[in-house]
Amino acid sequence: MFDFETTVVEIELKVRKLIEENRFLRVGMEKANRQCQELQEQVDKQNILINNLKEQNNNLKLGNTLTQKGDSVEIRLKINQLIRSIDKSLALINKSE
Repeated sequence: MFDFETTVVEIELKVRKLIEENRFLRVGMEKANRQCQELQEQVDKQNILINNLKEQNNNLKLGNTLTQKGDSVEIRLKINQLIRSIDKSLALINKSE
């Protein structure tokens, strides 16, 4: 009889230990999920920043082209490219919101 009671007590202790370990792992998983979400938000912000910098770069290139004597067809092509870039940036911004 003593052996049976000891076994039951040992099993209860092991079950409690497993339950506590499970709680600990769940808390860790929730923390990791929050960190992952925060990092994804940072990535999205960085992508928007990159697109804005690309747009500024295109604007500077366009400004240089306009200050130089150049072909009006080339200028129109660059303006059209800039407009497409702006449209893509706006679509990304609207998508992330």
